[in-house]
Amino acid sequence: MPVDILVGLQWGDEGKGKIVDVLAPQYDVVARFQGGPNAGHTLEFEGTKHVLHQIPSGIFHPQITNIIGNGVVLDPIVFRTEVEKLTARGVDATQNLYISKKAQLILPSHKSLDRISEEALGTSKIGSTQKGIGPTYQDKIGRSGLRVGDILAEDFEERYKLTVARHEKIASFYQKSLEIEGIEKEFFQAVAFLKQFTLVDSEYMINLALKDGKKILAEGAQGSLLDIDFGTYPYVTSSNTLVAGACTGLGVAPRNIGEVYGIFKAYCTRVGSGPFPTELLDEVGEQIRQAGREFGSTTGRPRRCGWIDLPTLKYAIMLNGVTQLNMMKADVLDEFDEIKVCTHYQLEDGTITDHVPHDLDKTAVTPIYASFKGWKEELRNYESYATLPKAVLKYVAYLEEHLEVPVSIISVGPDRKSTLLK
Repeated sequence: MPVDILVGLQWGDEGKGKIVDVLAPQYDVVARFQGGPNAGHTLEFEGTKHVLHQIPSGIFHPQITNIIGNGVVLDPIVFRTEVEKLTARGVDATQNLYISKKAQLILPSHKSLDRISEEALGTSKIGSTQKGIGPTYQDKIGRSGLRVGDILAEDFEERYKLTVARHEKIASFYQKSLEIEGIEKEFFQAVAFLKQFTLVDSEYMINLALKDGKKILAEGAQGSLLDIDFGTYPYVTSSNTLVAGACTGLGVAPRNIGEVYGIFKAYCTRVGSGPFPTELLDEVGEQIRQAGREFGSTTGRPRRCGWIDLPTLKYAIMLNGVTQLNMMKADVLDEFDEIKVCTHYQLEDGTITDHVPHDLDKTAVTPIYASFKGWKEELRNYESYATLPKAVLKYVAYLEEHLEVPVSIISVGPDRKSTLLK
């Protein structure tokens, strides 16, 4: 059986956690392939909201094997807190969660460096969550990072001290100090906690599951427009958020990729700095924010909101080879008389294009919109796709025509049950 992959097609926060939770019962394995605790995957069922940061969204299904892959950067402190919350809700993660020995460790000094470097940027801040993601990936690329498997080594503490000493030199460049003494004890307690989990060579585990005919779902974090290579650079994350990242982040050969689920909102949001062509800095944008509860599940930061952007969606679909689209939060637009769709950009010289400029952060683009009549109905009351209001069906049909990929799922509310299969 091939590996199916689920990716976000916008700037993250598309609702990937909910869709993984909905799809998970069809799979034997759910594996996370990149990112770290800067991601927040929100799931809601039986009246309770759950937020996962590093643990795959299949964890609530005890029959499913969940794997944190080698492409993930893992914060032991956040991980421990996450597991303890699951335990309080009756979920024993030790029974079906496996962690790659090759996943990189986020150290307290990484988080300190993240804060120091972001502060040094002044008004040019990237919008980092300051969770230590960037510095950890920098150490990985620089071949000097510590990995999960290293915690089993007798000289782990010595390696840790050498790494922190190197980080202290970097901090001194900014005329700062790391100031991590207060959380180092908590870090080593979390490392000891981590040892009770099964640490594996996950690339072998996944490929053996493939050989045995198991169904595998790979789960990404953030969104395609935050990809380090193809996102709106430099306002991006530090990993490859595209389907290709699943190959390197799990050790899966490209020929083993099956379905690619592309997740997007019926509108658009972004957290932090960076270009956002369809952003609404008016009462309409605020209305979307409040109706969609658009506040970061990890940081609590209010998200920037705007209309859906087809040029960036087409771009992300192309890069990922998306085979099925899942549209989230359609119910957020219930109250609107008019709903807009950005179909093209107009450049400063008057050129009309649906291509995304390589330097979108420096290229002025004016969105060109198509308008649709709103449905003005509460979509949460609907239990099947076929019975949805005609205005919704028209909106979806327009997107399918222009994106050239079918929409297979529409979400009309946060609960598991509010997920309509087409």
